[in-house]
Amino acid sequence: MFGAIIGDIIGSRLTSEKIKTKDFELFTDESHYTECTVMTLAVAKAVINIRNGSEPSSAKLLSDNVSNFLRVLGRMFPDAGYSQKYMEWLEDDNAEAFKSTGNEAAIRISPVGYAFCNSVDMTKYSKAVTVVTHNTPQAVKGAEAVCRCISLCLNQTNTASIRETISINYYPLDFSLADIRDQYKSDPSCNKTVPIAIEAFLESTGFEDAIRNAVSMGGDSSALASITGAIAGAYYPIPGALMRSALTYLPVQLLGLCEEWDRFTA
Repeated sequence: MFGAIIGDIIGSRLTSEKIKTKDFELFTDESHYTECTVMTLAVAKAVINIRNGSEPSSAKLLSDNVSNFLRVLGRMFPDAGYSQKYMEWLEDDNAEAFKSTGNEAAIRISPVGYAFCNSVDMTKYSKAVTVVTHNTPQAVKGAEAVCRCISLCLNQTNTASIRETISINYYPLDFSLADIRDQYKSDPSCNKTVPIAIEAFLESTGFEDAIRNAVSMGGDSSALASITGAIAGAYYPIPGALMRSALTYLPVQLLGLCEEWDRFTA
């Protein structure tokens, strides 16, 4: 999960620049956290709240907690960069899920992958989190694919097997980043974001390299790097210097949730 936060902050200032290179400064005065971090930590808090060392009693319980904490943190940090539709949902206690295929579903899902990596019901929990807002097959598939990658990484599956699993069950990974980089444009859908983020991880040689791969595509850098970082953080050690630098950008409330997650996963 911390990989998702680091990726978000590194990618934040470069989203509008649409760079096509891996040569860039990781952190600057313009770096900041976005809704990617806020919503990821909301899901993390929901998982902690219902898990308490054991499997949740139901998917509905998880959905209810996610619905609550997305709104709590979303209202606490209203200027983090949500889409208009997402913001309307956050502000309305009675709002129902909106039929979105957006990549927010995949961005925020990493705590489920980490908490339930060995659970036969991980797919159910991933869907329970996603349909709270993004109740479309494309969004459910995108979130589940990210969870599956994280689970495979945590269980020390090699990258060739991860590629095969994702290609058979989710998205055909029949391209390289170099093949599509020049033509690739930002697309907020899961179908156009998640495969690129996974490929950025699969072509990497380490955690930082994975983040650089994602940002170098010149798309929605925060989204791509957040998803890639979540997966890469389950496969590679996260450099301490990157972790320390990223955490300096978070306000005390979000730092508190990071510490709570750290204790939960210890």
